[in-house]
Amino acid sequence: MTTEELTIEVQKALEEIRPFLNSDGGDITLISIEDGKHVKVRLEGACTSCSVNQMTLRAGVETTIKKFAPQIETVVNIM
Repeated sequence: MTTEELTIEVQKALEEIRPFLNSDGGDITLISIEDGKHVKVRLEGACTSCSVNQMTLRAGVETTIKKFAPQIETVVNIM
């Protein structure tokens, strides 16, 4: 998968999870994809101060991204 294709797949994943984040007053932005396997995102809005944002990142965001792009190994939130 090319870098462009991978970016498109990750963006699709974020679009799938975004309505859930929006419903709680949050959002998410793709910052970068490094080495074709490490994704950096920024949780925004209410998600920045939410006490369960790390659980959201792992259980929601990372799982959804890996569904669209299985080669992704890690997803981290950049504040």
